Amino acid sequence: MGDPPPYTTVNGDEEKDSHSADPIPIRTKIIDLTHSLISSHIPACSGHPSYTAHRSMSLSKGEFANVHTLLIGTHTGTHVDAPYHFFEDGITVDELDLNLLTAAPAVVVDLRNKVAHERITWEGDLRRYEERMKEGVVVLLCTGWSKNWCKPNYSDHPFLDPGAAEKIMERGVKAIGIDAMSPDEVTEEGGDCGKVHRTVLGNSGIIIENLNDLGRILESGIEGEGLRVSVLPLRLDKCDGSPVRAVAWAV
Repeated sequence: MGDPPPYTTVNGDEEKDSHSADPIPIRTKIIDLTHSLISSHIPACSGHPSYTAHRSMSLSKGEFANVHTLLIGTHTGTHVDAPYHFFEDGITVDELDLNLLTAAPAVVVDLRNKVAHERITWEGDLRRYEERMKEGVVVLLCTGWSKNWCKPNYSDHPFLDPGAAEKIMERGVKAIGIDAMSPDEVTEEGGDCGKVHRTVLGNSGIIIENLNDLGRILESGIEGEGLRVSVLPLRLDKCDGSPVRAVAWAV
């Protein structure tokens, strides 16, 4: 009987050849939410490696191709934290459920009025978004702090109240992102800078940090039921996190 046809229309109409002239699809506008990685210019938490890139092979030197060697940490730049980051028995980044991070619906919480070291609370800031927080939805905290990337005050960002993090997780949310170094408060005085991490990761959740320019989503007008985000980590065996390329678009 020969090979089957390339495809058939949904309503059962005439079969079409795959080379027939179909309308060119309209391309979706992609919003890149990722910081550029610039060698020796990337903020890093204490104890984390500083990102560097140098050319180890060069066409200009008559070698076969251009190749770079990278020194990079699992929490370099825009990245995800897997539960293993804070829990020895937590799942590692290669085990994350990619359904939570691929073309996922998202809600952007507008917190751009927050100032340095200001607390993000449930009652004052998040409750009005409650109905849109549900299983499978990524909650993105837009503080506007990514404008301070690579500046001395980058670690002075607003932070999520641990009780508010619990409220978010209670609604079935498994992924929380922020356009800052951490959802926890970071201070030079030390103290416990991991309360929110333990709340989210301890409930098998995922944290996305150092997102860039979340305000573009709000300003674009695509924020709403049709908003989708993808935040895909590298498949790093038995690791606690990974840099990502984070993007958003409307459907």
